[in-house]
This record gives sequence, structure tokens and C-alpha cells, in this order.
Amino acid sequence: MSEFLQTRGSLLVAFLALSGSALGQGIVRGTVAEANGSPVVGATVLIKGTSTAAPTNATGQYELTTAPGNYELVISSIGYKTQSRAVTIGSSPTTLNITLQEDSQALSEVVVTGYGTARKQDVTGAVAVVGEKEFNRGTFTSPDQLIQGRVSGVQVSNNSGQPGGPATIRIRGNSAVTGTGQPLYVVDGVPLDGRTARPGLVASADVGTGADSNPLNFLNPDDIESLTVLKDASATAIYGSRAAYGVVLITTKKGKSGAPTLNVGVSTGFSKLLRRPEYLDAGQYREAITYYGAPAANDKGGDVDALKEILRTGYLQNYNVAMSGGGETGRYRLSLGYLDQDGIVRKTGFKKYSANLSTNLQFLESKKLGMDINIATSQFREELANITTDAGFRGSLIGQALQWNPTQPLRNTDGSLFIQSGDVVNPLAASELYNDKSRVNTILASIAPSFKFTDWLQYRMLLSVNYNSGERRTSIDQRLINYPGIENQGFASISNNELTTQQIAHTLSLNKSIATDLNLNAVIGYEYTKFENLGSNVNAFGNPAAGGFGVFGLDYTNYIQSSATGSRQVSSFVDPSSELQSLFGRAIFNYKDRYIVTGTLRRDASSKFGPNNRAGYFPSFAVAWDLGQEAFFPAEQLSQLKLRAGYGRTGNQEFPAGSAQGRFSINDNGAQAPINDANPDLKWQSDAQFNAGVDIGAFNNRLTFTADYFHKSTTDLLFPRLPGQPAPPVQAIRWTNLDGKIVNKGVELALGTTLITNEQVEVSLNANATFIRNEVTGLSGADIPTGAINGQGLTGALSQLITNGYPINAFFLPQYNGINEQGLSNAFGPAVYSGSPNPRTLLGLGANARYGKLSLVANMTGVFGQYIYNNTLNAVGAIGQIGAGKNIALSTFENSTKEATGNPSAASTRYLEKGNYLKMSNLTLAYSFGDIGSFLKGARIYATGQNLFVITKYDGFDPEINTVKRGANQVPSIGIDYLPYPSARTFTFGVNFSL
Repeated sequence: MSEFLQTRGSLLVAFLALSGSALGQGIVRGTVAEANGSPVVGATVLIKGTSTAAPTNATGQYELTTAPGNYELVISSIGYKTQSRAVTIGSSPTTLNITLQEDSQALSEVVVTGYGTARKQDVTGAVAVVGEKEFNRGTFTSPDQLIQGRVSGVQVSNNSGQPGGPATIRIRGNSAVTGTGQPLYVVDGVPLDGRTARPGLVASADVGTGADSNPLNFLNPDDIESLTVLKDASATAIYGSRAAYGVVLITTKKGKSGAPTLNVGVSTGFSKLLRRPEYLDAGQYREAITYYGAPAANDKGGDVDALKEILRTGYLQNYNVAMSGGGETGRYRLSLGYLDQDGIVRKTGFKKYSANLSTNLQFLESKKLGMDINIATSQFREELANITTDAGFRGSLIGQALQWNPTQPLRNTDGSLFIQSGDVVNPLAASELYNDKSRVNTILASIAPSFKFTDWLQYRMLLSVNYNSGERRTSIDQRLINYPGIENQGFASISNNELTTQQIAHTLSLNKSIATDLNLNAVIGYEYTKFENLGSNVNAFGNPAAGGFGVFGLDYTNYIQSSATGSRQVSSFVDPSSELQSLFGRAIFNYKDRYIVTGTLRRDASSKFGPNNRAGYFPSFAVAWDLGQEAFFPAEQLSQLKLRAGYGRTGNQEFPAGSAQGRFSINDNGAQAPINDANPDLKWQSDAQFNAGVDIGAFNNRLTFTADYFHKSTTDLLFPRLPGQPAPPVQAIRWTNLDGKIVNKGVELALGTTLITNEQVEVSLNANATFIRNEVTGLSGADIPTGAINGQGLTGALSQLITNGYPINAFFLPQYNGINEQGLSNAFGPAVYSGSPNPRTLLGLGANARYGKLSLVANMTGVFGQYIYNNTLNAVGAIGQIGAGKNIALSTFENSTKEATGNPSAASTRYLEKGNYLKMSNLTLAYSFGDIGSFLKGARIYATGQNLFVITKYDGFDPEINTVKRGANQVPSIGIDYLPYPSARTFTFGVNFSL
């Protein structure tokens, strides 16, 4: 008994001791939020003068335990103004809620740069960071659309209204004689290939190859934390040979410390046609028949809007779920996404399934060993229409609808499709009898172990693989009799592609004070990258003697083996693999936080180039002076004044692998056919750029202003030149470096203002503008033609030249001088300079307003000073169509001078239009409920409109066009509008919350 009492007494003493210890501790807890009530995730709450700190979780909550007393809490987070709050902590829990104000110009902000990070005050180059809060709102299939109009000097153009369609990004102008001119995309340190694994279409010339797919479609925009645009050479030179057109660094979201949190986003919506060119309705068409003296038989008695018949309201649904959490030694984030978006054209759409896992782990007691793992995987499926920019004269689906006789019913009286032989294609039949589906699987995986030798020296290895596989199945029903070879046969095609990029990179980073007031931030590294691309295709026509493929209700690709043996083709390819080995280094010296000097050097050795010029060197140098740190600086008026200047050189290797080698293809009988001739002296295309800029902040950074002047010169232009005559039989084309250069120069301006900011009301405005000029100089040899104009009677017509003294891809066209008394076009004469497709001014406007929990965000984009060739009007809407029983454009009919129906629709300035526009890109109205009950956190509902309206005098579907066409020698063109997939106006309604 005594032992029992002794034991109980000991336990009581221990309990009382523990209780006394617990009673000696106090707790302070609360939330950290923005002025609109949105939680600030990952903010640090520190008890000043101690090491006691805690991060906020996904709902903005924090909790600290310490002895009772009076303390000062310091609350900080990147992008917000640091705040201090006094607090008295007693024996009972104390609640303290904090509201942080945004500080977009915070000098302590960390900026992602090539192969590392740097403080914003240490950045000397032209770098723009767009965070999640500044992203464009709406439903997007790829992240490039998140920054349209948000960054000065950057033009984002959607090439197609097809969901999942490609976009073109031009950073500081156009200098691409060949290739796409797209920037290098880097996702969490992994450079992308820039291509898509979706196979092209191998079909008849009447169908064309179809539009491209966006290579960024595999990414879920909801997983993106920020996009950093590196614009000048001092920022991009660290990427050397691939940075000629700029660099876009994509940073995905990572896990936050704290208890597991589930973030949910659900949205739905619909899309409709944005705008349409005006063509004759049935009544106007009958008037035109009489006015022009066209055959009375052209009136078929009906009333049809063919374009409306192939369009629809496209519905969408989008779901995103992300779970994150972790502790001091490990954080994780797992996200799942599903997007299903109908196109506004019948039988088109986009579906994507995505998953993303990221972990940040620390090992050893010292936590010096780290491991970052990122896995992004997705599958997207596209249903495509026969809408293409390189179809034959019968046109793609949009052209078929525009030129369809509005008095001719699309269906027979029994409901069957009206189909007649000849050049006029029933668009509804072309839609019903055409099937084209693709599927692309992507996995982007990386593992990055690191070891921190000291607080200032760290080693990191990055091992990654980017694997893409694509399949495409296309069939054309044999009942579509308008295409030669299809009638009574049908067509089927199955294609497969594989793209693989492997990378390993080693970096050693140093960030240390090396002398009094002198800090060094440096990185050196080695990188090896290997690119592979291969594919195969089988396509066939049905056997007409056996009734073709037949009509069994199955897609022809499911029984392609029943095709005609003689018309079955099997092909495969493997591109030469290309390898890139690189050494690079960068050093940033900061003296007294006032004077910053940055130097960068990269050496690239690429197997793409000839053995005599395989290695290239890409240096850069930049300086900055932060006057805001000087004693004489009037801080009471200005909060920042930073001057920057830099110069650097980058390169370009965006051309086919093996182009410096002698390459051959093998045809059906085993004979060799030349692809290109070897050139051992082929070398890098070089881009040299000078940049000077200033960053200004005033009124405690409620007013910010950035201005940059840039001068970019592109030389040693890569070009596939045809051989002279006579040519050796082994030659096809020979890649060379052209003499001459392309100069882009201009000024970028960005202004941000916070007019009102308090807990109840907030109003801010931002604007950016770019003024740019482009010129080709010193080009030797013949001018380079491009800008093919398509359509019946227009075969071989070209509209653009690359020539000295003019902008790249300048329009050179015969001058249209009106209609003469005979109703024919007056003599055109020789082609002369007619305008530039390159814009001279880019504009972005944004406004944010909040009253209480209600907020409004609006963004507009504008492009000015460029011309567009309306190839659609030239080929489909011209007067000659009505004589052939087709429709014409209303503008043609309203011409004050009576035009002869036999007037040829030759390419001329008649169809060249100014392409200026201002577009309401997105408008979002949202209401933040905050926390609802004890489990629903940060609830928010919103409504978003995209492409709400466009102000323009352009006569086509949409002046935001970049129809990629090919002229001579694989030279792309811009500013030509030909039968595009129409742009849509989209409305989205959604809700976000956390659990």
C-alpha cells in the first residue's frame, strides 16, 4: 500500500509540475489576410527579438506559444508590406488578426532568374514578374494566355479560336526569318522543347494540314504560381543559344507548411461567336443576282445562314482540387484538374486530365540535404474540324460556310444532307462527314537533390525528363464527294509521334558578403540536354471496286485494313537526335545596396551546327545604381529611383536537327531522295541587345513607373537556301547564314497606381505601352519572298518580302486603283511597299476595384500600327463568287461602282486593311464570403467574361490574328488572315473555397 501511495504521490507531483509548466505558457493566434479578406498563405509571424515564428497555413491562420508578457509581432510575406503589431500575451489564448497591404515593389522580394533566384533590388536586367494575383481571369487551356496584355514589350496573339489552339508570343518584336520566333519556356528549371507531340494531318491538298496545337497545353493554369519574363540579353544570356526570342520562366505552386488543406475550384460557363464578317443574307443575295445579272437559277428558293448552322454555343466545365501541407522537414502539394471545353464550331472541343505532385524535403539533423521532386502529367484530347489555313481552293469549313449560297437549303426535304458534285462544298456535310481526333500524353518529371555546405554555398543537381506521345485519327466519309479521291472511297489516317527531352544540370550557388558592404550572388553550372523526335503514319483510301470503306457506322480508322492495297501508305521518320552541352556562370556584385554589377557567360556546344562552328559563347554585362539608398535621396517624395543598363548576346538554334548534315529520305522503292546538303560552316544566329531602364516608386510605392529603351540586332540569320542551277543531284536545300541584320528597337513603359487603399475600399490602375520599330538592313543577295495568298485563282501569289530598308515581312502588293467603267479593276502595276504586319504600339490596361468583399477586375489589350491582309475576303468574299453561284461579302456588294462578276480577284492592296484594335480581354466580378462555419474557409464566387468586345475597323472575324503561313523556303509570314477558327466570347461562373 505504501508503495502504491508513493507511486501515486510521484505521479501527482509530476502532473502538477507539467501543469505548472503549461500554465506558464501563453498562446497568440489569429489570421493574416488581405484587405478583401482573402487569406495570405505562407506569411511569417515572428516574435521580435526571438526565434519563435510560425507560418500561416492555407487559410491564413497562425499560432505561437511563448511565456506571458508584452511582445512585438513582425508579420512579413513576399509581395506585402511588413507590419509590426504590439500584443500582450496572458495565460488565456490571445487572438490577433492582421491585415497586410500589397507592396508590388518590395525590395526584399525574391525574383526567379535563370538557374536560381535573386533579390529584386539586385536585378539589373529587364525582368517582369506576373504573379497569380495579376493573372488574367477566365478559363484557359494553357498558361501563356495568363499574361496577355500584362507585360510591356510582350505581344500574345491567339492563332486560333479552337480550344487548345496555339498562341504566338513576341518579346520585343519579330526577328524570325525562319522558325516560330517563340521564347524559350522553362518550367521549374526544366527547358521545354517548344514543339507538340500532336501529329500533323496527312490528307489531300483540299483538306490541308490543320492548325497546330499549343505546346503548353499539358500544363494546368491553376497550378501556376508565377510567370517571369526575361526580356533583355543581360537577363536571358544565361540560357545562351535558345534565348534569342526571350525566356519565360514558369514556376508552379508548391506545398505550404501546416496541417493538410484542401483547395477546391469549380467553374462552368459557355462560349459564343465574338464577331463575324458580313456576307449577304438570302434577301440581299437575290438583290445581288439581279444587280449583277447573275443567272436567275442561282436563286434556290431557301433562306439559310450556313455559318450559323456549323456554329453552336460551346459549354465548359472546369474542376481543380489541390491538397497541400507539411512541416519543417517536408512539404507537399498534390493537385488534380479536369477541363472539358466545347468549341463554338460543331464537333470541336478540348478535354484535359491533369495531375501535379511537388515535394520539398529536408534530411539530416542539420537539414543541409534537400530533395525537390516535381511530376506534372496530363492527357488532353482534341476534337478538330477541317479548319485550316492551307486548304485547297475548295476551302476549309469556314470558307465553305461563308461562300455557301444563302438560298440553297443544306438538307433535302427528307432531312438528308444536300450534297452535289463540284467545287461547292456543303459545310454541314463537311462537318458531319469529317472526323478528326487527337490524344497527347505528357509527363514532365524532375528530381533535384541539393546540399548546403554552409549558409552561403549550395550544390544542386537537376535531373529531368519530358516525354510526350501523341496519336491522331482522321477519317473522311466517302459520301463527301467534293474532294477528288474521296468519292466512293473515303479516307483514313492514323498517326503517332513521340518527343523526348532529357536533361541533367549541376549548379553551385554562392551568396555571401565577401567584404565590408560588398555581397556576391553567383552561380556556376554544367548542363546536358538531349532531344529526340520520331513518328509514324498509315493512311489509306477505300477500294472503290469493293464499295469503298462502306457505311457501317464505324470510324474508318477502326478497319483501315480493308482499304485498297494500292492506295495504302505507311511512313515513319526519326529526326536526328540533337544534343546540347553547356557551361555557364553568373555573378552579381552588390555594394551597399546601391551599386550592382552583373556579369554572365555561357558556352553552348550543339550537335545541330557544323563541326567548324559547334560552340558558341554568349556573354552579358549589366550595371544598376539605386539612388534610393543614397543619403541625398529625397525619400519623403520618392521611395525608389533605380537606373539600369546592360548589354549582351544570345543565340538561336531553332531549326531542324541535322540541317548542317547531308540528309536523305528513302522513298517507296528504296531510292534515296535528298533533304538537305551538309554545311560544316553553319553557325549560330546571333542576337545582340542593349537595354537601359529606370524604376521609380513614389508615395510609398503607391505610384510606380518603369521605362526601358532597347536596341536588338539579329545577325547571321539562319536560312534554308535553294541550290543554284545546275545543282548536284544530292542537294536539296542548304542551310546557311545570311549577311545582313534585323533591328528591333523601342521603348517600354509600365505604370502602376494605387489610388485608394484601406480596409473598406481599394482602387488601383495599371497600364503598359510599348513603342517598337523594326527594320531589315544589310541583306545581301535576292530578296526573300513569303506571305502566300491562298484561294482559287490565287495559287502562287505572294504578298510579303524580306528586303533592306523595310520591316521584316513587309507587304509588297500591286496598288488597287478602283473599278473602271467596264467593272474591272484598274491596272495594278508593279508590287510596291504597302505596309507592315508588325505592330508599332502595344497597349495593356488594367483596373482593380474593391468595396468591402465585392471586387472588380478589368483588363484590356490593344495593338496598333499594323496591317492585315484579308485573304478570306480576297478568296471567298470577292465578286467572282456570285457568278459561280456562291455568296459574296456585303462590303463587295455595297461597292459604289458596279463591278463585273468576271473581275479577277487578284492579290492587291484592295484587301489590305488596318489592323488596329482595342479588346476587353477579361472582366471579373467577385464576392468573397470568407469563412463559412468552422470548415469552409475563404469562400469566393465570381463571374468572368473573356473577349467581351473588340473595337476595330477590321472587316474580318478578329484582328487578333497570327495565321501562320508558309511562303518560299520555309519562311513564315504574319498578318495574313485566312479562314481562321473564329474567336469566341466566353462567360464563366465559379466558386473557390478551402477545407
